[in-house]
This record gives sequence, C-alpha cells and structure tokens, in this order.
Amino acid sequence: MSIFRCKFLKTNKLMHELTVTSIVWQEGNYYVAQCLPVDVSSFGETRDEAIQNLDEASSLYFEDAPTENLPSVQNPELVEVHVRYA
Repeated sequence: MSIFRCKFLKTNKLMHELTVTSIVWQEGNYYVAQCLPVDVSSFGETRDEAIQNLDEASSLYFEDAPTENLPSVQNPELVEVHVRYA
C-alpha cells in the first residue's frame, strides 16, 4: 500500500488544479487506487495504470462536483478493524 497526492485539473471555463490524498494497493492481479476525500476509485493491471485511471475518473468527478469544503485527509494510517457479524 502506498499513499500519494494527485493533482487533478478541473475544467469548466478555466482550468483549476486540485491536490488530493489518494491511496493505492494491490488486490489480487490488479492495483486499486482511491481518492480519499471523495468516493472515487479505479483500478489497473499496474500501479501506474491504476493511478492514471484514478486521475481520469477523478477529473470527470470534479467536473460537476463542488470543490469548496473538500475534506483534507492528513497522514492516513492503515489500521485493522475487528468486525462482528451474524
């Protein structure tokens, strides 16, 4: 698992740049990349492909989503959570 920051360009009449904290991990034969402040993720056969696909998916998401008051994710940490279920 690795944590990285992505810069996305938001396009409306002007190009806007947005930096968000994202995470990437391997799941089976694929890599999954997820933007932590919003519920956007993507995958690819390589880490770089997953990140590139996340860049595209996030850019499409932010075309219509407001970026004001976007949560700031600082120093995310991987933790285990023990879940009980029936």
